[in-house]
Parts: sequence; structure tokens; C-alpha cells
Amino acid sequence: MVLRKDELEGTLAQEAILIKSGVLRDENPLDDSPEFHEFLTACRHGDLRTCQELISRGVNINGKDHFDYTPLIIASLCGHYELVQLLLEAGALAERNTFQGERCIYNALNDRIRNLLLQYDFSKSTDPYVYWTTHISTLLGRVTPRTSDVALVANDRSFKVHKFLLASRSPYFHRKLTAAPGTATLKLADAIPPEAFQIVLRYLYLGEVPRDLAPQGTSSSEEDVAKGLDKISKQLEVEQLWEAILAGSDRRLARQRYQDEIERARGQLERFFQSSVKGHKMVVDTDRVKDVKWQYDNAMFADVLLRADEPSDAERDEDPNPLEEAPTIPIGPAGDGGKPFKKRKSVLYPAHKAMLIRSEYFEKMFSGDFVESRRADHLRVITVDCTPAVLEIILSFIYTETVVCPLEHALDLLYAADMLFLDNLKTKAAVAISTLGSGTANVLIDRTHGHEADTENGKAVNGNQETTEQVEMEPINIYDVIHAAWDLRVQRLEEFAARYLAYRLEDYIDEPEFQDLINESAQRLHSREETDTIELLDDIRYYLSDRFRLRFEDAGLDEMMDEDGEIEAELAAALAEQAAITEGDAPATIPEANGASNSVEGQSEAEKPGAVRTLDGEVAEDEFASDAINYQILLGKIDAMLDRLKLDA
Repeated sequence: MVLRKDELEGTLAQEAILIKSGVLRDENPLDDSPEFHEFLTACRHGDLRTCQELISRGVNINGKDHFDYTPLIIASLCGHYELVQLLLEAGALAERNTFQGERCIYNALNDRIRNLLLQYDFSKSTDPYVYWTTHISTLLGRVTPRTSDVALVANDRSFKVHKFLLASRSPYFHRKLTAAPGTATLKLADAIPPEAFQIVLRYLYLGEVPRDLAPQGTSSSEEDVAKGLDKISKQLEVEQLWEAILAGSDRRLARQRYQDEIERARGQLERFFQSSVKGHKMVVDTDRVKDVKWQYDNAMFADVLLRADEPSDAERDEDPNPLEEAPTIPIGPAGDGGKPFKKRKSVLYPAHKAMLIRSEYFEKMFSGDFVESRRADHLRVITVDCTPAVLEIILSFIYTETVVCPLEHALDLLYAADMLFLDNLKTKAAVAISTLGSGTANVLIDRTHGHEADTENGKAVNGNQETTEQVEMEPINIYDVIHAAWDLRVQRLEEFAARYLAYRLEDYIDEPEFQDLINESAQRLHSREETDTIELLDDIRYYLSDRFRLRFEDAGLDEMMDEDGEIEAELAAALAEQAAITEGDAPATIPEANGASNSVEGQSEAEKPGAVRTLDGEVAEDEFASDAINYQILLGKIDAMLDRLKLDA
């Protein structure tokens, strides 16, 4: 239903009154912090790496500046498709029939971004923790695998619940269970109706609070249940329960109260994870893991231990030659140079099966006839094939849905998430690689233009010391990324790798590894025909055309491009010939009194500082002519490579 302008203005005015009175929360609050301004600047520039780092640090992605611009509106307006996708996946609001949502859609720079905003799942954009909350709410009635470890008894009813969740959500249960972690049954007051306990448990497990406190078929009246709720909410110190109950009639208010409760629950589980799981990890020698014995009735309420081994050569890499600086007379056992041998370490994390079964891998392990599903005298130790740093990231995601993944662990996290069947974590790892791995250079920067510093004959002006060219360090091994994308079938990483290579093609096109990669892509088809294309090469050509197209449009060179996005051969040859003529037109040297030539007037175009060169070293008339020539040079190198590989694509 489309509202008339007067109806929309009345709705907005009523909404403003509710926000001002504190009944509703402004979903796009004004944010004047330096971090948010840095975030907006990164959104304008399309800096994926900076945006991902700020999102990981907790910047408000739904805030707005003094001009009512949100990060999503700016990214949409500036045409950064990948950044819009990243913001939506991180929880940016793009709701239809709202002022900010409609503004974001109408301001989209192109149809590709507009269609992304229109097609994006509403529930996913407004609730990024939907899978986490759904899992916790289903624990209350889950029978297989058995993960509950305490029973709450009220009158003739018994509720199977989890100690760690009760202790993290309720200060009352935290004190009671911490004092007696071996408690198996908790007796509740008979004066309180069981329906009241059931509503409180659904609230603690992030389930939907019912509007009808006393449904038909129950023996208690609505007044008795309300009195019981008032009493038990005070006893368990969860006074926010009444806010959830009273907000049931207003959908928007109920949604905001539920989001507030989710954030509160995430904070509580985060503190429990830091103190009881990560804070009680054990670092032991790998050969002594079998000697570790943990009781079931422990203060962390853990029922399983997860083990991650450090790399076997981690210490040896730090000291590759221990005998190099050994004293002349050996001290200690012969052959070790007197230095103690560092044993391999393993890290053990106390964990809870109720949270681990978010992974289908652990769910099948604990549900089937495996040894891990049976109770032993002590906690079983389960080895996860990853490093301790990666396992901590996995556990943080499982317990709190939070992922802060440095780039050096992203590929290992991707493989581990695939092994554990954690699709959402696998997606987040791919996002981390495709954003943090973009490097410091923005995608709109043309790397074919090398801007020289003010130097004379390659020497620094202030002395004879040669200037060193600052080369951008590649943040990732792109060959490992594309192989991971192929092995794990991650389409996002395949597109990222193709775009990454296209924007740096001049750095990779002559490498033997790149040619082997193209050949491997061609062989991925089981029955390849001569007319079949090479998928990776097609994607690289597309992004290469996209890389130069923006500059061609600025110079009017887009009219020279054919349907395939390539410049006609005659026009490219004319541009190259014009560049050669420009290089040859050097003015005559002007002798000075001491017989030397004038260093400025006598220089050729190629020797002038700041001259525009193409990839083959020739001098072009300007940057736009250089772009056209560079584009054809790169396409020519691709064709030459295909000829060497005897491939037809």
C-alpha cells in the first residue's frame, strides 16, 4: 500500500514524537564521532579494507551525518557495488516504505546497485543475528543430541535447560550455579504457575514472548500468571521481561525491544565466552594432552574439550640454524648447542555441546554412534584440524556470531569453516579475504600510470642517494585464493580473484604461475571442446574492460569500443603511431655559454619529468591515449599467452 504525501507526513511526524519521547528508538541516529566520519569517507572512496576494519571495530553502520547521509546511501550514490553488498551483509538497513530506505534506492548510481537493494532479503538486512538467535531458541525443546545438564522442576512439570545459558543470562542463576556447579535439579516455588516459568525460559532463550499469558486449556488465570511473572522476574533479575511483554501489540516497538534483547544477550554470552571459554584455555605439550582430566561438574559448565595444535615447525622457523652461534665448547647434551628443545604445544578450550551443534559436523558427531556421543569418566578431547588462532575465531562465531578475522588467518578459516559445515562463517571468511585482501590501492586507481618524483637522472635532489620506488606489498597470495575458491566453490572469491588480477594484470601476465593458472582453469572442463571458453580468463577480460572503461568514458574513447569492449585495431594503431611521432618530436638543443645544452629545452619528451609512458616503455601524448594503448597491450599479451599454451578462447 502506497501512502499519500499527507499520510506519509503525518506518519513521519507521529514517529518523530515517539522517538523524542523515548518510546521508539531512532534507527538512524546522528553520529558525530571521528570513527564514523572516517567510515563515511571510506564509503565515498570505496575503500573496502578500511570499511571492513571499522565494521569489525563496531562502528555504527546505520548512523547518519548532519546531512542525513547514511553509509549505505553514500556507497549507493557513489556506485560502489561491492561496498553496498558488504554493508547489507553486515546489517545495514534498506527497508522499503521508509524515508532512508527509499532515499537509498532512488539515489542508486546504476541499476545494478538498485536491483541489489530491491532484491535483498528484508529479514537478513534487519537481523544479521537471525541464525544465532534461532539456534538458541531451539535449544529449549531440542531432544537430540542431548545437551541439557540441569532440570527446573515446577509443580508437576520439568524443564530441561542448560547451566551455561542460565548463568550467563540471569545473575541469580549465575550465583546459584557457580556456588554449586554439580547441581542437577532446581526446585522452583509451587506458588508460581508453571506457565510463568515457561514464559521466562522462552525469554531467556530468545524465543518469542506470547501475547496471551494464559492460553485456553491452562489451569491458571491471566492474573495469576502476571503476578507470577512479576515475582519471578524480580527474583531472577530480568526486569526487561515486562518491556518485551508490553511491546507485543506494536510491531515496530516489539521488533526494537527484541533487537535490544538480542544485543543484551550477545553481550552476556560474549562476557561468558571471554571468561569461561577463552579465559580458561589450557596450553600443554602435545604429547601430554592424554594426561589432561577434566571433571564434568566444573565451574565453566563445559561438557567437552576442543583441541588445536600449533604448527609443528613454528618454533623451528624462528631459529633455522641453532648451531650457527653455538659456543666452541658445547654445553649440555651433544648436538643441541646447549639450547633446550621446544616441544610442540596444544591448546585446549572448554566448550559446550549445545553451542557446538550449530555446526553440522559436531551435530552428527554427538548424535550418532560415535565415541564422542557417549559419556565418559572425564570430558572427551576432540581435535579440530586448525591452528589455535583459527579455532578461537570459530568459537567466537559460534558463541557470539562475532568474527574478527585478520587476513593472515582468513584462508585457514575458510577451509576450517567448510570442514565444519559453517556456511555463514565461510561467507564471512570470504568477505574478509575479498575486502581486506584488496590492498591499499583503490580499484579506481590505474596502476599503469607511474608518476615519477622530482628527481634528476634517477638521483635524489638533495644528494646522490638513489630514490627507491615504493612498491605496494601484495597482502595475499592470489593463487592460493583462486585455488581455494575452486576447491570450496566460493563464487564470491572467484569474482574477487578475477577482479584482483585484472586490476594488476601487468604485474602477473608474464609470470609462469599465472600461465599455469590459466591452463588449469581451461582443464577444469572434463570434456573441453575447441569452442569452449576459459572461465577465469573471461572474467579477467570483463574486469579489465571495466577497469579502463571509466577512463575511456571520461575521454570519449568509449565510442571507439566495439561490442566486446575492445578498441578497433585501426584506431589503436593510429594512437600508437601518434605516440611514436610525439616521442620523435624533440626540440633542438640550445647550447649555453659553457658548451652544455639546456637541460629543459633540450630534453626529449621521453626524458622530461612526468612523461606519460605506456607499458612497453613508449611515450604517449596524454594519459587517455596511454590508456587505449595499454589496454591493447594487455589484450595482446593475453592472446600471446594463449598461443604459447595452445589454447583457443
